[in-house]
Amino acid sequence: MRTVPGSPSECSNLLLSMLPVSEYQALLPHLEFIDTPLHFVLFERDKPINYAYFPLIGEHSILATMEDGSAVEVGTVGYEGMSTIDLLLGGDLAIERTVCQIPGSSLRMPASVFKEMTATDTVLRRVVLKYLQAYLSQVSQSVACNRLHGLEQRMARWLLMSHDRMKRDEFQITQEYLAMMLGVHRPSVSLIAGTLQRAGLIEYKRGNVHIVDREGLEEVACECYGIVRAQFERLLGVRS
Repeated sequence: MRTVPGSPSECSNLLLSMLPVSEYQALLPHLEFIDTPLHFVLFERDKPINYAYFPLIGEHSILATMEDGSAVEVGTVGYEGMSTIDLLLGGDLAIERTVCQIPGSSLRMPASVFKEMTATDTVLRRVVLKYLQAYLSQVSQSVACNRLHGLEQRMARWLLMSHDRMKRDEFQITQEYLAMMLGVHRPSVSLIAGTLQRAGLIEYKRGNVHIVDREGLEEVACECYGIVRAQFERLLGVRS
């Protein structure tokens, strides 16, 4: 679907799909369908936030960037959420850089409209606040995961998260992105991907991942995947 869905029941973004018809209809004139290709930049650190983005498919990566240009991922957003929570907290400037790392599409609305629609106790505000809770659980669990768990476990977790968001067994994900997510160099990604492939869990070739054995991949992943998934299910009724 390359047009704005006419009703919440037709919308694949979870947050927008949870709105009552009347509230969704009020947003319709302000929603715009947009493709988000690989490396599409949604926000730059300390730059004005012009839009709120609601992914339909794909994955947005929030990056903390150092002075030397190196970056590490600190959060991800898919169809279950929105970019950026800075707006909900009253921000006008982006705290971090946000880039599309798995191609897809989004609906977006002007930041001024989003702020207006969440200034009072609307359903949109309540839904997005629930998402904020779930997102913060993802971020805090990722900190612990990166410190305590092995590379193979963490890579399995990230592949499962991406699989949930893409809703299909095959999707595009670059070694560069995997290395950034995991905080390692690309050769380490190749090594672990080869291990998972030989185990019959995935097929990985030229940036394309095919999830072959979902249950097996869940067995390899650390407990963090299940912990974060449970939080999203509790708050929003969805995996992430």
